[in-house]
Amino acid sequence: MKYVLFVCTHNAGRSQMAQAFFERHAPEDIRAESAGQQPADQVWPEVVEAMAEVGVDLSDRRPTKLTVEMQLHADWAITLACGATCPYVPTTVEDWDIPDPAGKSVEEVRAIRDAVEARVKDLVEQRIDAIRADRTAHQLRLARLLPTLTKEFEGVRSDAEIRACADAVLADYHDAPVRSFVMSIAHRRTRDCLRRDHCDALAVA
Repeated sequence: MKYVLFVCTHNAGRSQMAQAFFERHAPEDIRAESAGQQPADQVWPEVVEAMAEVGVDLSDRRPTKLTVEMQLHADWAITLACGATCPYVPTTVEDWDIPDPAGKSVEEVRAIRDAVEARVKDLVEQRIDAIRADRTAHQLRLARLLPTLTKEFEGVRSDAEIRACADAVLADYHDAPVRSFVMSIAHRRTRDCLRRDHCDALAVA
C-alpha cells in the first residue's frame, strides 16, 4: 500500500477536494490522505456544495492537522500553492499552483474544483507507476531506525546485517492502514530479531 498526502494551509478546500478525487480515480493499492498546517474548523461550505454537484459528499469531512507521522509515512506528497505556510514534506513532492477557494463564490469554486480534478487525473494517469516504485519514504524511515540500532549492536552485528534486518521488518508494514506506531513497533521487532542467534528477518532479507 502506498500513501499520497495532499497538503494545503487549512485542509478545508483544495487538499480535501484532491483527496476525494484521488479516492475516486486512483487504484485501490494507493490511498490518499490530506492535512493542513493551520486546519480550519470545517470544510468551506462552498467547497462542500461544489463537490456535491459532482457526486462527492464532503459534509462529514473535518480538516486535519498535519503531523510528523503523516509527513514521515507519505510516499508521495502534493502541496497546493500554499507558499511559505506549507511545511516541508520529506518525500517526493509536487506543487500544484491552484488558487485557494477560501472566501470565493460557488461559481469560482467550481472552476477550482475542475482544476483540481484535472490535476488528480493527470497524476493517476501519468505517475502511478512512479508512486508505486518510489522508496523515498521507506528509506527515510530506515534512516530514522539505524542510528540507535547501530550503536546498540556495535561489535555484535555488522552494519549490513542491521540495515538488512531493519529494512525487512519495515517492509512488513507497507500495507499498514494506520502507520503512526510503525516506527516504534519496527524498532522493537528489529532489536528483538538482532538479539537472537538466528534472525528471521535476515533469513528472508
